[in-house]
Amino acid sequence: MTAAAQTKPFAEREVTITRVFAAPRALVFKAWTDPQHLAQWWGPKGFTAPVCEFDARVGGALRIHMRGPDGTIYPMQGVIRELAAPERLVFNSVATDTAGKPLLEQVTTVTFVEQIGKTTMTMHSRAAAVAEAGVGHLQGMEAGWTQTIDRLQGFLARSA
Repeated sequence: MTAAAQTKPFAEREVTITRVFAAPRALVFKAWTDPQHLAQWWGPKGFTAPVCEFDARVGGALRIHMRGPDGTIYPMQGVIRELAAPERLVFNSVATDTAGKPLLEQVTTVTFVEQIGKTTMTMHSRAAAVAEAGVGHLQGMEAGWTQTIDRLQGFLARSA
């Protein structure tokens, strides 16, 4: 997170979701790191990802624009901080308004553990609203991540 977020965020929130998928770890990891896969499930129910770029390497950039059911675009960009295939992924991201002004900064850590052909994924996201308009995004963070992981589960069921 930036110094601004660390010194005086408007609000902060953390969400952790653990889910067991009936899919091999390599596939679950690829779903998170291959932009063609990521675009098929990223975002809450009813959302699409018309822009989905993910440079799967440490220091690589990510850029995702979610489109809500009402057509509103929610841009996000970030950087891959850790990538240990197929065990761990850490990325920073900044959600902006359509003018590019930062609203929310996040650090997301995802771990993948395979056991007997199933994968336990744990996603932990820590976010800070860096503008007053970002506070509303924090309020929907748990529901948004839960619906996003539900969509991942559906994608994996079709892909496994």
